[in-house]
Parts: sequence; structure tokens; C-alpha cells
Amino acid sequence: MSGAGGPGAPDEHEGPGDEEQRAGPPYEDGGGRGENGHTGEGAGGSRQAPRRAGGPEPDRPARIPTPRASVEDGGRPLPGLADPGDLTPVPLDLPHDILKSLLGAWALAACSAAETAAVEDHLGSCGDCADEARRLREAVGLLHQPESLDLDPGLRTRVLESCLERRPPRIPVPEWAAPYDAETARLDALLQDFGDAEWHAPVRLRWFEADAAQSRRTTVAGVIAHLLSVDGLIALGLGLEDPLTEVAGAAGPDAVGPEERTEAFWRNSHFPPTRSVRGPWREQSHGLVRTASFTGGHAGGLAVSYGDFELPLHDAMLDRAFECWVHAEDIAEAVDYPYQPPAPRHLNRMIDLATRMLPGALARRRQTGLASPARGRHLGLAGEPGRSLRLEIEGAAGGEWLIPLDSPAAVASADLEVAHVALDGVEFCRLAAGRVSPEEAAVGQVGDREAIRDVLFATAGLSRL
Repeated sequence: MSGAGGPGAPDEHEGPGDEEQRAGPPYEDGGGRGENGHTGEGAGGSRQAPRRAGGPEPDRPARIPTPRASVEDGGRPLPGLADPGDLTPVPLDLPHDILKSLLGAWALAACSAAETAAVEDHLGSCGDCADEARRLREAVGLLHQPESLDLDPGLRTRVLESCLERRPPRIPVPEWAAPYDAETARLDALLQDFGDAEWHAPVRLRWFEADAAQSRRTTVAGVIAHLLSVDGLIALGLGLEDPLTEVAGAAGPDAVGPEERTEAFWRNSHFPPTRSVRGPWREQSHGLVRTASFTGGHAGGLAVSYGDFELPLHDAMLDRAFECWVHAEDIAEAVDYPYQPPAPRHLNRMIDLATRMLPGALARRRQTGLASPARGRHLGLAGEPGRSLRLEIEGAAGGEWLIPLDSPAAVASADLEVAHVALDGVEFCRLAAGRVSPEEAAVGQVGDREAIRDVLFATAGLSRL
């Protein structure tokens, strides 16, 4: 802004020749300055206009103004505060069509303050727009999926790895026990803030048997009792105390498999399971990891009996990690709480275990008549190549596996590949857990339809109570 005495403003005393003088040097070489850096006669002298070299002294005020004193220093009154009412946006006077077109932006909170005031003022008098605004606001809520308050499942693994790089543990946890350690810790974190109502929330356990969906109703506490009972199979294999011994009559000769042990625990408990079951389950999970660590990881091949079949200890721990995650999702669903899948490296191990169990599951289907011998079945000696299905698992935990179709003892062969199935990693695990039926599994399929159907139903048949 220019004005009298401001930079670049002509002075009212200037004459026709002053313009030429202004083009010269601003100060004389020997000109003195006062304390404030302005020209003057002394420290307290009055300001004078700069003299031009060889020219007369101009009779006008200085063109460079002095620093302006603050209002506080000059004793002048301070400006008053603005009235809060003055800051309220005034609604715009917009036609109905424009206001209706702004409803989407209003629902997304993308309007300016004036536009928002205009839309909200209009909604008070227009019922059609008010209904549309309500529908749009509800639709916006669907755009934001509920996010878990839990941390990323992989964060625990990364933090532990970082700590262990700085100070290696005296007794390290075997790599094959790490998924079980992580999943039990995640489930325990979910349970820690549960009240009585959550512990008694109904949960429906689901699995597949003889190609038919099965289910059993229990509670959150009943699920933890189930995990406690089945994890006891590993405790027995490691020589630890069986949790069923504390339940009168539960540890009978018939309680040998997962289902029998669970039913025995539920049937012989004096009272329905409550929050008190959390302590023994967590103590047992700690004991399993600690004992496996004390062995130095050398006990991974120790056989663990599941009644009608056996698994090496390292696979049994992985199986229990898988079931812990699946039942944690059941519990989270019962209390309407989001729950994330395991870390990709652990999920990949669980998928690998399921694929290694599939050839045996296919053989049992044929033995029980659930699967008829396929056309073109390639029978050969043990260890020889046989017909195979390529299973492609998508996602961060994915990979490719060749599944022998005709015999558990056959060697999978890419040259004898008859079908190709693509499936998401989490979806495959839920199929193996009996949470998704083979017909509902979203898969990409190419090749022998009968072989694909057998593999999908065999995968669902891996599930159990």
C-alpha cells in the first residue's frame, strides 16, 4: 500500500527536478547516522533527508519511515475482541437444485462452512432432501470398515526379533513353536478385558464330517475349555500333567481324541466353564512352550497321539496354533470384535501343514466311499510320480503346492498335473477349519472337475471339533 511518506510515494514538496535527484546515491559518503541507524546530527538529533552529492539539501521529510511504536507503548486503547456471533457463517441463498447436489459432499463433510450452513438450514424445511441426506450419511458409515484396536499380528514377531538380535535368549523358543506362542498370546490379549457377559456369550463351533456340516453350541468359556482339553494331548506327549485329571472321571480310557476329551471335560465339570478356565489354559500354554524350549528343539519329531492318528510334535504345535486362531475368530465374532489373521510367515506354515495332510485325507475319502475312483487314475508303486493337482495360494502367505491325488505314498509330479486351483490363503484356512463349505469357497478352477471337488471336500474334512 502506498501513501504519503511511504516507499515509492512522491512527496507533495517535490519539484520537477527532484525525480532526477532521487536517482542518485541515497547517502553522501561522509554522512553521519544516529543511534537508530537513521541520518541525523547526533545521537538525539532530528532526522534529515539524505543529501545528494553536489546538490542542495531537499526540504522534505524522510522517505524511509521510522519503526512504528506498539499500541501498548503509546497508551492508545487496544482493539476490541470480535463478537463470536460475527464468526458464524451466514447461509448462502442457493436454489433447491444446487442444495440437493451438495448433499453428497455434505455427507462426506467436504462442504465449506457457508455451504454446510446453507444445506443444514435447507434440511429443516425440505423433507425429501432430509431423507436423502440421512441415507447418504448412513452410506458414508459403510465406507469406513471397523478397524481392530489390536496391533498388527506381525508387530509382535518383529519386536521380538529386534530384541533377540540385541540379546539372544538363553533358552530360545524353537521356530516350530513360535506360531503357537504367538496365537495363544493374541487370544489371551483378547480375553483379558472380558466381563461376565462376554464369557457367557454363545459361540457355535463348526466343522465338516462325512461331507456334511456339523455344529455344536457352547460359550466363550466353553471354547477355552475345549482348547485346554485338546492342548492336553501335547502336554501328555511332553510328560506334563493332563488337565483332565482335575475333572472327576474325565480322564477315562475313552477320552483319547480331541472330540472325546472335550465332551468329557464339558460333561464332568461340576459347573459350566466360566472365566476361571482362562488361568489354567494360559498356564498350560506357557508350560508347553517352555518345555519345548528346554528340549532345545530336538523333540520336534516326538509323536503326539490324536486317537486315530498321530502327528510329530512340531506339526502338532502348528495344528494347535491353527485351531487357537480359528477359535479366537469364533470368540471375536461372538462378541462382535474384529480379529486379524496370523502373521504371514505363521499362516504359510499352517497352509503347508494342511497341504501335507491332504493326500491322507483323500485316501480316507476313497476308503469310506465318499470319493469314487477317478477316471484315468494313475496307480503306481510308492515313491513313483502320480497324478497331481496344483494348489496356488494367493496373498502374503501364499505359494504353490503339488498335491498327489491317487496315493499318499505317490510323488507329486508337474508332468502329471491334471488340475489347477487358485484360492486366497485365509479362505483356504477357513475351508480347512470348516468355516466355509466347499461349494462356497471362491476358487479359480482349471482341469479335472472331479479331482478339484475331491480336494476341496478333503480340505473341509480336515476340520474337527
